[in-house]
Amino acid sequence: MSDHIDCPSPNFDERELPISILVLHYTGMEDASSAIARLRDPAAKVSCHYLVSEDGQVLRMVDEEKRAWHAGNSFWRGVTDINSASIGIEIVNPGHEHGYRPFPEPQIDALIPLVADILDRHRITRGNVVGHSDVAPKRKQDPGELFPWARLAKLRLALPRPTRNLMDPNWTDAGFLLALERFGYDVSDPLAAVVAFQRRFRPELIDGEIDGECRALLLALLLPKPRGDD
Repeated sequence: MSDHIDCPSPNFDERELPISILVLHYTGMEDASSAIARLRDPAAKVSCHYLVSEDGQVLRMVDEEKRAWHAGNSFWRGVTDINSASIGIEIVNPGHEHGYRPFPEPQIDALIPLVADILDRHRITRGNVVGHSDVAPKRKQDPGELFPWARLAKLRLALPRPTRNLMDPNWTDAGFLLALERFGYDVSDPLAAVVAFQRRFRPELIDGEIDGECRALLLALLLPKPRGDD
């Protein structure tokens, strides 16, 4: 990517794993300048590789070869050092604590080619394009239920929400959680894991209840080719 502005953060160290995951966040602060200042503050000990502002400007804060400090205590598909294995993108949005709102078109229009470029260069599978809430369900809600995952999925940049031939496998709740763990989630807090799954794949109803629709969606996602609208 050449259409970005370098805005270096000192908050990084060396990777210990190859890059295989892309994590999307929202900044969750009142404005972009506050978020950028915190991501560059040595005392804060947080950073990201890229930040995408609401007007579509892309800042590069940590070189992709380095381990940015964006995911914290996280887990996905057996990986516990998510920071070592991932690239982190912060998307400017006030978040649930400061007036969560839809992501503007210019912002998503800038995010999509950035994601596509990262996935292509690092051969990241779309099943490993995740939200912060997917890898840290006990702690995080971002990028949240308003994030347009469907736009990324239509471009094969993220998994689609399954829509066709859905079938409830009638798993017990324990069976659902086993399947959710197989899919990639940390299920040590079952309610948090279910909420994170719903936030991602059924954002219109986030109630933490394991129902037939949740079971059918997860079963479809575990099939070799998820059946979405793409």
